[in-house]
Amino acid sequence: MVNNMSHIPEAPGIQDRYSRVIDYLRVSVTDRCNLRCTYCMPPEGVTLLDHEDILSFEEIVAVVTAGAELGISKVRITGGEPLVRPGLCDLVRALSHVDGLDDLSLTTNGTLLKYYAAELKAAGLKRVNISLDSLRPDRFLSITRQGHLEDTLSGIEAAQVAGLMPIKINTVVMRGINDDEVKDIAVLARMRGWSIRFVERMPLSGNEGGYVPSSEVLGHLSPLGTLDPQLPAFHNGPARCYSLKGTGSVGFISSMSEPFCSTCNRLRLTSTGMLRPCLLSDAGTVDIKTPLREGADKAIVQDLLLEAVSCKPGSHSLKSNGSRIGTAMSQIGG
Repeated sequence: MVNNMSHIPEAPGIQDRYSRVIDYLRVSVTDRCNLRCTYCMPPEGVTLLDHEDILSFEEIVAVVTAGAELGISKVRITGGEPLVRPGLCDLVRALSHVDGLDDLSLTTNGTLLKYYAAELKAAGLKRVNISLDSLRPDRFLSITRQGHLEDTLSGIEAAQVAGLMPIKINTVVMRGINDDEVKDIAVLARMRGWSIRFVERMPLSGNEGGYVPSSEVLGHLSPLGTLDPQLPAFHNGPARCYSLKGTGSVGFISSMSEPFCSTCNRLRLTSTGMLRPCLLSDAGTVDIKTPLREGADKAIVQDLLLEAVSCKPGSHSLKSNGSRIGTAMSQIGG
C-alpha cells in the first residue's frame, strides 16, 4: 500500500502510468439478479454471498467520497441487477450529494424500473443504461432464461417519463442468437429517441462462442442510411459513436475486435469490496473492504484507490491469447 499522500493529483482525475486519466468508478451493489442472461450468469445462478460480505451503503459512499476528492467525477451503479437490492434509492440520494460528481447513472435490465424510475430521478439519478437483447418475447425469454420482454419495455418507458435521459440501450450481439435483429433494434431506437450501443460478447466463464465483431454489425445497419462518426462525448464511455438521422446515436463497444484500452478511464468496485483495475483481467485487484472495516480513514481509502490505478494494465490480452475470465459478469459488476 502507498502511504505517501503528497502525490495525490489535483482534479479532474487520477493519471495512471500510461497517462490515462481515471475519472470513472463503476460500483456494483449486489451479486444477485432476477434474470439469468446467457452471457452473464450460469443457468443455476452463482453462489450467493451473505449480506455481511457485501459492502454497506455507508461503505460505498465513503469510497466514492474519497474518490471524488481525487477526481472521480462519474459513478455508475451496477449489479448483478442493482434494483434487487433493497433501499437502492437511499444510496442514490446519498451519492447525489457527494461533492465533485458530475454524473450518476445506473445500469439495469429494466424489469423492475417501472416501480423505481420516478423515485430514482427524485433521489438524484441522472440517467440509465438498459439491457435489451431481443424484441421477440420468446427469444428474450431464451436469452434471459426467465425474463419477460414487456417488463423491460415498460421499464424503458417509465425511465423516459421520469426524465432519466438520455436513454441508452445496450444490446449484446450474439451470432446465431440475435444478430438478425440488429437492424430492428436500431429502427426501434430511432423511433423512440433512444441511443443504442451494440456490445461485443466477451469470453467469460461459462460463456461460450457467439462473438460478432462490430464491423459486421455496422454492415447490418447500412440499409438504414449513413452513419456519421461523432466526436467523443461526455457520456459515450468506451463506445465509438455515430449519428443516424432520427436517433440519439448508434455506438459500438468493441472490447474484442478493437479494444479501447488506450482510452480506458475507469475502475470497478465489486459488491464484495474489491477494486478491479480492469474488467477483462483478474489481476491487480485491491481489497478495500477489509481496511474499511478495520477503521481506515479517508486518506487510507485514497491510497488504496491510487494503488488500484497504479495496477491498471496497458491492455487486456483476451483476443491475442484466447484466455477467458474465470468469473461470471454478474460477480464483477459489468
